Amino acid sequence: MKRRDFCGKAGCAAAGLVAAPMVMGLSAQEAQKEEQKEEKKKIRWYKIEVEIYEARQDTWCHKKGDKFQLPEDMGKICPWLMASMWDIIRLLQHGVTLDWKYEGTPYEKVIDPEGVTTEYVRCPDPTSNLVAKITRTAEYV
Repeated sequence: MKRRDFCGKAGCAAAGLVAAPMVMGLSAQEAQKEEQKEEKKKIRWYKIEVEIYEARQDTWCHKKGDKFQLPEDMGKICPWLMASMWDIIRLLQHGVTLDWKYEGTPYEKVIDPEGVTTEYVRCPDPTSNLVAKITRTAEYV
């Protein structure tokens, strides 16, 4: 196919793509806004932070109030605690929201798939009394 023929046919296709939203009753600006909204929905990234919510004063690994950003600080978290949190962290990173709410307890959750969601996980070490609060924050890239 000659270049001119190709450009002529490609130009017709481009005109069709531009005209399609107008045929559907949308202006070019409205169509672009709708496209941007859809793009924002698709490109969602979750920031994960772990905070030590409860801990005994003499716990050897973490103190109450310690904060960690994941994945950057993953190596700083006790392996036992990390093992108990891992599946929940992976679910939160992929947009899953766990339905249980712990209503009426100090561990009552915040659930907002479009914003901040929290989850609580206890360390399997029976002597530590360690509870971690995992906070997922939705961000758009």
